[in-house]
Amino acid sequence: MLSSLVAMQSFFVSAKARLSREETGATAVEYGLLIGLIAVAIVAVLVVLGPQLAALFQGVSSKLPAVTTP
Repeated sequence: MLSSLVAMQSFFVSAKARLSREETGATAVEYGLLIGLIAVAIVAVLVVLGPQLAALFQGVSSKLPAVTTP
C-alpha cells in the first residue's frame, strides 16, 4: 500500500515538473508570435505611410536654405 502511494506521489511530482517546464517554452512561443505581429504591423505602416513621409521630408528639404561651404 505504501509503495503505491509513493509511486503516485512521484508521478504527480514529475508531472507537475514537466508542466512547469513546458509553460516556459509556451511563453517563449507567445513572445515570438507577438514580435512577429509587431514586425508585420511596422512594415504595413511603413508601406502605407512611406510615400507620404517621403513627400513631407522632401517639402521640408526644399524649403531649407542651401548651405554653402567655404
